[in-house]
Amino acid sequence: MKTKDFQVAVKAAGEGDGLKAGQVRMLVSVFGNVDSYGDVVMPGAFAKSLAEWEAKGDPIPFIWSHQWGDPFSHIGAVDSAAEVEAGLEVVATLDVEGDDPENAKARKVYQLLKGRRVTQASFAYDTLDAEMVEREAEDGGKYYVYELRELAILEVGPTLLGANRDTELLEAKSREVLAAAAKAGRVLSSKNYAALQDAHNAIGDVLSSAEEEKSDRSRVGVEKAGGAGESETTGGGSAQARARLTLIGQ
Repeated sequence: MKTKDFQVAVKAAGEGDGLKAGQVRMLVSVFGNVDSYGDVVMPGAFAKSLAEWEAKGDPIPFIWSHQWGDPFSHIGAVDSAAEVEAGLEVVATLDVEGDDPENAKARKVYQLLKGRRVTQASFAYDTLDAEMVEREAEDGGKYYVYELRELAILEVGPTLLGANRDTELLEAKSREVLAAAAKAGRVLSSKNYAALQDAHNAIGDVLSSAEEEKSDRSRVGVEKAGGAGESETTGGGSAQARARLTLIGQ
């Protein structure tokens, strides 16, 4: 499982924008845009997954900042999701009704979204079909992007910031490798092409491990509050993925 962050286009929020109280409409993914990972989400990438969610009859979870292990961060549910020309648009309802203290986080996040103090969204997904492809730049040069052609969407939600500092450093490393090859005007050999694909996958491993560790910490925090006293797990998977990426970049 991986996650991807985008600047939120909050198209509407609340009754003043023609929605119900607690509802927001936002664009959570953009088609055709090359992001900092070198990924491009292609039109149609969500079509099959959205159809499967509809067939199940279950709502797509709306979770604050991927904090799956914290039940209070499950702040609402997606009412509708559809591919539009620009990308993936969702309408979600946050749990803001009443004065239930268990919904305090949902009410606060809704306030932050309406006030545009939170301006990023993210979604978690599994990659079902993707390919590294060569494209031609405006100056006649070549560059490579990773086209995400079919994704299984797992959850969406707002987040204050995107990737953590470690992940940003890893992204910078992969961009340096790609930029150096493009600047030299070299045609990638099969070996280097495979290395770049491995680097891309290694970044995904780090992201997945980091999110799992964050979820574990949230879960442990909840259990400690209840007196369970379970110790926190360590992030061996993340360290292994970082080591793998370092070797690839050498």
